[in-house]
Amino acid sequence: MSSSTAPVPGPDPVRDPLAPAATRGGARRSRSAHGIEDLVELLRSDAELGGRFSRWRVSPERAAEVADWPSALDPRIVELFRARGVERPYAHQARAIAAALAGRDVLVTTPTASGKTLCYTAPVLQSLVQSRGRARSMWLFPTKALSQDQSANLNRSIEALCSTNQLGEPWHSFTYDGDTSPSIRRTLRERGQVVLTNPWMLHTGILPHHPKWADLFRNLETIVIDEVHTLAGVFGSNVAGVLRRLVRIAAHYGASPRFLLSSATLHDPLGHARALTGRAPELVERDGSPSGARHFAVYNPPLLNAVAGLRANALEEARRLASRVCGPQHQTIFFVNRRTAVEVLTRYLKEAAAELGLRPEEVRGYRGGYLPDLRREIEQGLRSGAVKVVVSTNALELGIDIGALDVAVLVGYPGSQASFWQRAGRVGRRSRASLTVLIARSDPLDQYLATHPEYLFEAPRERTALDPDNLVSLAEQLKCAAFELPFREQADGAVRGFGDSPQVPAILDYLAEESQLLQKRERTWYWIADAYPAHHVSLSGNEPDNVLVLDAETDKAIGEIDREGSLTAVHDGAIYQVEGRTWKIERFDYANRRAYAREVDTDYYTEAETDTDLRVLRLEQCAARARDYAVFRGEVHVTTQATVFKKVRFYTRENVGAGEIHLPAEEIDTESFALVLEEDVAQRLELDGATWHGLGMLVRRVAPLYLRCQPQDLGLSAQIRSAHFARPSLFLYDRMHGGAGLSSVVFRAHRELLGAALDVVRACPCRDGCPACVGPVVEVGPLGKAGAMRVLEHLVEGDGPREADVGLYDPPGDAPREP
Repeated sequence: MSSSTAPVPGPDPVRDPLAPAATRGGARRSRSAHGIEDLVELLRSDAELGGRFSRWRVSPERAAEVADWPSALDPRIVELFRARGVERPYAHQARAIAAALAGRDVLVTTPTASGKTLCYTAPVLQSLVQSRGRARSMWLFPTKALSQDQSANLNRSIEALCSTNQLGEPWHSFTYDGDTSPSIRRTLRERGQVVLTNPWMLHTGILPHHPKWADLFRNLETIVIDEVHTLAGVFGSNVAGVLRRLVRIAAHYGASPRFLLSSATLHDPLGHARALTGRAPELVERDGSPSGARHFAVYNPPLLNAVAGLRANALEEARRLASRVCGPQHQTIFFVNRRTAVEVLTRYLKEAAAELGLRPEEVRGYRGGYLPDLRREIEQGLRSGAVKVVVSTNALELGIDIGALDVAVLVGYPGSQASFWQRAGRVGRRSRASLTVLIARSDPLDQYLATHPEYLFEAPRERTALDPDNLVSLAEQLKCAAFELPFREQADGAVRGFGDSPQVPAILDYLAEESQLLQKRERTWYWIADAYPAHHVSLSGNEPDNVLVLDAETDKAIGEIDREGSLTAVHDGAIYQVEGRTWKIERFDYANRRAYAREVDTDYYTEAETDTDLRVLRLEQCAARARDYAVFRGEVHVTTQATVFKKVRFYTRENVGAGEIHLPAEEIDTESFALVLEEDVAQRLELDGATWHGLGMLVRRVAPLYLRCQPQDLGLSAQIRSAHFARPSLFLYDRMHGGAGLSSVVFRAHRELLGAALDVVRACPCRDGCPACVGPVVEVGPLGKAGAMRVLEHLVEGDGPREADVGLYDPPGDAPREP
């Protein structure tokens, strides 16, 4: 297989699984490149905003590195690709296809828009051609929208391949999700060659009913999983269990499918793939696709008060920047990190549309919770160019086809390098020049990146938390697996076919003896309960139900939200927003998961606050620096109560009122990291409660630098005198029942986290504290910043802690022992 770096003639292919979004080998400049470069120059020289850009960087155009098609690939498939404008594949595509055709598991981790879809489409088509349609393939995507988007493109490819070749009966490929009609479901079960679905539907709709899918499992040759970097934490751990069940059922029918995986760049891609699938795939990570010039900028809002370190609000600065980067000649996407921010910024930009040279309908919002028809309408508008500006959460971060946009503005760091590059990858496709601007918020993580932007362009440092053998996840998945097929104990007492955890037999015994869901007869566990377990097991770790938001006058659905988020978003008196329209929640029926809203014309939105109580249940791991500090990993019980909400005026962010929230508390048992400071050290460092809490907030906010999570995935409890340890204790806990493995990563990486937190405090220009470091002075006190710096310097200097016996830190005699 030969490769080269040279232009290859051919038309720009339409975005398609068979045609990555760039001309093969094309070093040709897009007509819009000059426009982007002119925009960059205008921004850099802008009298008002130019000085707020703290960093600029450009990645120059890159020619394609192409290769010959693998000789094992059927010539009819090669001709199909060529007819679509793909004369030769990129080098990474050729390598991935060759490895898959050789029967190996494959993981491709090249960037967004590099043509990863082709890497798994070609081998799947090959298996269909060779078997004359008998082979089966299952494709898993993290969202329904993405599976539907890929299905349309795959169907066009299959139709083209079948119509030009004598390949027997027509092949069937379609999505299988909650929107699939009964007739299509029947066709897919009986003779569907490719089933495109998502982990939730596989979990509840396919695996428990595997006898109906016997033909699929008997002939299953490939399992395609897209965007595997999203499969982390509790969700990823549960999906790993679902994949164990999938492989186990396939083996029951005599099949041994291989995995074809694609992902954004990861810190340890092979380790993540092994944890997820139990396999060691061949890694393909060198990118051979071309790229237009990519301009990157970090925009740091101006200091409004240098002493207090107070910066202008990032959302307000996005509105100001929009007047320069939005217009009728190109398409701009704003990424924000909260649903409320989507609605606020969409409202701002719709009201300013005329000043931008646009009509209000050319500005749209997009987020989870919008109804499917509205999302499809917005996606089509982006593809056609009718929508010029879109404001989105991470809902448009993944590979849904929205065309080739030009400018991306990230209002705040999204929480991981992978998410940053996924969002930046939404612009500049088809070798067009692009601009990505990161607006830094008054947040420690954002301010760290404002002064250390090189972090974004270095190899990933974030560890991915994925623990398929977590007791809670494992027990729940074993229930589902036992319902599907009995478990048999081997002569040595082990249970094969469900990972390597030695805990499986003990969990099965517990489910038989204590829960009475199973019965063990002659070394075999059988499911005996009436319940249908998968329906009651949530992959996200929360209760498997959402709250529907209804118009109080018409009873028509206007949106939905997850149950946990509903406690702070749709409580009585909350303002719920959809594309700039505001609705006031009149009644939240928590028990029946219904919120009733009435549309109002209001000048404010709402933000809720919560209180948290944490109790230690069990300590499992300890490391200590003698007579100084110790760190722990263990189990805790956490109670969270939504208490009050604030009314915040649009534009000015003025607090114009408040109200109480009366909803049940959330209680979870989960895993936690704890940092415990010796009492005499705390006294010497003059530690007080406000400083300790500010330091904890800072460490939590910089955590995503070293583990793949959002700051909100970690809960915080800063106790100046812990009931368990009788010492100052800082807890960072997984905010999911049973834990997601995040606390284990924090335990291992805590020294790096403390070092990054110290860097933030030292670099912050404020005098006494601000939201960009330890928190505002009103929260941490006038000595908060200096105190946090003393503690961090003390913790970071010298050697790290060494492994110690957790028993040395049992509660002292005068302290209450936790249950």
